[in-house]
Amino acid sequence: MKFVPYKRKREGRTNYKKRLKLLVSGSLRLVVRKTNKHLIVQLVRYNDSGDNVLVTVTSNELKKLGWTFSTSNIPAAYLTGLLAAKKSVSKGFNSAIVDIGLQTPSSGSRIFAAVKGAIDGGLDITCSEDAFPKEERLNGSHISESVANLFDTIKNKIMKEK
Repeated sequence: MKFVPYKRKREGRTNYKKRLKLLVSGSLRLVVRKTNKHLIVQLVRYNDSGDNVLVTVTSNELKKLGWTFSTSNIPAAYLTGLLAAKKSVSKGFNSAIVDIGLQTPSSGSRIFAAVKGAIDGGLDITCSEDAFPKEERLNGSHISESVANLFDTIKNKIMKEK
């Protein structure tokens, strides 16, 4: 009889060794996934019957707050993480571990911008400071002054919200 690996492993969609290490910890996971146009940040709890998603925020939600620029850049990722953290803290969740899945960890990337936003929003997450983008990239001043101004406005709205 020939062994056939799990379907998600065959398709390259799940690293089960990495997933098991995250699940054994018993902590909530801050799952960060990026698409071509958006970023998705979720707070997930493991359950035997499947993962329970407690909080979900996409970068597309920033448009409701007045964000008029691309939702696939570093400032949008930071604000998405900040919004996810604010929603999580308001529901009583205060700590998490980062789950980036199969994405390659690259310091200064959108993934770590979202994690920095989550930390600044009040979630207790252990992560190296070296992984985060520089401050001028987080607030968008490297793009233009109008992005930096809008970033500050929306960041203040999120911080006052909940």
